[in-house]
Amino acid sequence: MPITEELRQGPGERGASEVRTLSELNALISRADPMLTAPTHPVLGEGPVGAELALVGEQPGHQEDLQGRPFVGPAGQLLDRALAEAGIERDRTYLTNAVKHFKFEERGKRRIHKKPTAGEVRHYRWWLRRELELVHPRVVVALGATAVLAITGDPRPIGQFRGPAELDGHRGYITVHPAYLLRLPDREERHRAFQEFVSDLKRAHSLSQHVKR
Repeated sequence: MPITEELRQGPGERGASEVRTLSELNALISRADPMLTAPTHPVLGEGPVGAELALVGEQPGHQEDLQGRPFVGPAGQLLDRALAEAGIERDRTYLTNAVKHFKFEERGKRRIHKKPTAGEVRHYRWWLRRELELVHPRVVVALGATAVLAITGDPRPIGQFRGPAELDGHRGYITVHPAYLLRLPDREERHRAFQEFVSDLKRAHSLSQHVKR
């Protein structure tokens, strides 16, 4: 499929409807110009079509950009621990991000994560919406406020909306991003927040068992 200027700039529903399969969507993303500052390549979603859960994060980080896989850096390792404690198999879960490229600023030899703007989230939003339509999970789990904004188009504070939610026509669940847990300075607070995160994943998984296709 040729990439028109409309697709490069972030197409609307007409452009999205032309994409029929996940592999076609991924090919389109891989060929499109990144909106952000010189990432290595787009980081595509990973996991089975028809997964019980689809977990949506904010954007790839340094390690994700280098390896080309979602959730393989420090936050991803913490997510793996949480999934294991919740009794959820990662390879049966679909993992992706709201923004498909790593946004960063260079400080010496380091690449430091920068939060995507609302406009950047909007630029990538059609890809995520079509991706979730094609994956067709039972439950979509939004990890953090950027994921909520990307899925719904509306800002929703995590503290106020955490828990089961309707997310753009999907049965959903809102919780924190695992990177948030890494930033907590107090060890006891970090442990308590981690256990709450595990409980959220358990509830989302339980919710998926009651969703009919």
